[in-house]
Amino acid sequence: MDAVLVIDKPIGPTSFDVVRKVRRAARMKRVGHGGTLDPAASGVLPICLGEATKLAQFLLDADKQYDFTVCFGVETDTDDAAGKITARSDAGAIDEACVRDALPGFRGAITQVPPSYSALKREGRPLYDYARAGEVVEAAPRAVTVHELELTSFAGPASAAFTMRCSKGTYVRALARDLGRALGAGAHVTALRRTRSGPFSLAEALPLEVALDALARDAAGTDAVPALPLVPPAEALRHLERRPVTDAVARDARHGKRIVLETGEDGRDRRLCLVDPQGRLVAVARPRPDRTLELLRVFLA
Repeated sequence: MDAVLVIDKPIGPTSFDVVRKVRRAARMKRVGHGGTLDPAASGVLPICLGEATKLAQFLLDADKQYDFTVCFGVETDTDDAAGKITARSDAGAIDEACVRDALPGFRGAITQVPPSYSALKREGRPLYDYARAGEVVEAAPRAVTVHELELTSFAGPASAAFTMRCSKGTYVRALARDLGRALGAGAHVTALRRTRSGPFSLAEALPLEVALDALARDAAGTDAVPALPLVPPAEALRHLERRPVTDAVARDARHGKRIVLETGEDGRDRRLCLVDPQGRLVAVARPRPDRTLELLRVFLA
């Protein structure tokens, strides 16, 4: 079972909890995920099975899309509703017009300081470890890109809804916090749902319990197992440039031999998915300036 299974993660479990549950249900050792979701968040979580665990790094690099709601006037230590309130401000002057006017400053290339409660590591320890121990450690600002950010509804400063498409490493909680501060009132996220992760959308995601039941039935050899919408590795990387190769080139790549770009191709930096005549993913590669390919990950036939 070398494929990606797209889960609609519920609120509550961590991404690693989901991996453990899938590993147990499928009776597989090699299981990973393609992008962390906070326990308080729900939505698209790609789960990589078997040989597809090699895809995780490329799924992590992909853009993400979120729907989220924000409460202005209240800050918390986690920047979401799960945390303790650290500050209150009068948000009565915040209306729909001023929120919309502030959004351009949060689109495009921006910098943000990740939340104190995050999985980013400092000296081998995640930041949330320091925060829970009462140690003040602030992460360095990070450069991220917000491709799209729109206000979708405004029911008052305590309930503003947004949609956002952004680069890897973007924290929705940090954006909400900073937007609130830009409006002079602070803010925190009250609900967060990931609607897309790379090429995967909610339309192809299975509820966690449905997926676990189907995996357990399949592992036990039970009759009438529900069909699982498994995504083959080559299809899972459909957001990358696809490059068909011959069986001979596929064999050389799988043996780690030197692969030369075709005549006329440039050596600009990009990710290529090498796919054999049978449609199987051979490798993810990156062109070098000398027009050979650096094999970033090779996949078994």
